[in-house]
Amino acid sequence: MKLFLDTADIEEIREINRWGVLSGVTTNPSLVAREGQDPDVVWKEILETVPGDISLETTATEADAMYEEGLLLAQKAPNAVVKVPMTAEGLACGKRLVNDGIKINVTLVFSPAQAILAAEIGAYIVSPFLGRLDDVGADGMGTLRAITEIYAVQGYDTNVLAASLRHPMHIIESALAGADIATMPFDVFTKLVKHPLTDAGLEKFLADWQTLKNDLKGEA
Repeated sequence: MKLFLDTADIEEIREINRWGVLSGVTTNPSLVAREGQDPDVVWKEILETVPGDISLETTATEADAMYEEGLLLAQKAPNAVVKVPMTAEGLACGKRLVNDGIKINVTLVFSPAQAILAAEIGAYIVSPFLGRLDDVGADGMGTLRAITEIYAVQGYDTNVLAASLRHPMHIIESALAGADIATMPFDVFTKLVKHPLTDAGLEKFLADWQTLKNDLKGEA
């Protein structure tokens, strides 16, 4: 399973990219707006920093306008993936983009039925939002498992991207459910590397090493 960062903050992206485990980035209008800069500047920096898939989302709501916007986004870099919403207009636009050879990410997916539609238009990625389903009392992880099972049974090539992940267990469970990609905020990504036993073990190793150095110095 590939690990993506869900952010438009270039410093967060650079830090996780430094670890050597970042395979891509997902952005959306809210995340880009939070940066308070020209979106083209934000996207350019991200596209140049991470060689993997970078999702750039359309903001138009009508299929023709969305399609024109998608063409412009796709031209920004070879690793740009155009995000379109799971709406009738988004599907119509997405199908046209796919026919043009452009990779699309169908976003705001909340049901297996919607995921089937995304696969049927040949989407490169489908993004079910697990955390938001949990927020309204639905079973986000159950929805993900249903989608991955349907895709396996039907032989769909669309990559399943688990989105709206709120804590490390979401990532672990998404991997067990067979998600191809998991995207998460910076704070969740940094929690993946943390464990109290790792910290305690490292502290003990370093203390013992320092004790040895001190003993050897005393014998010299």
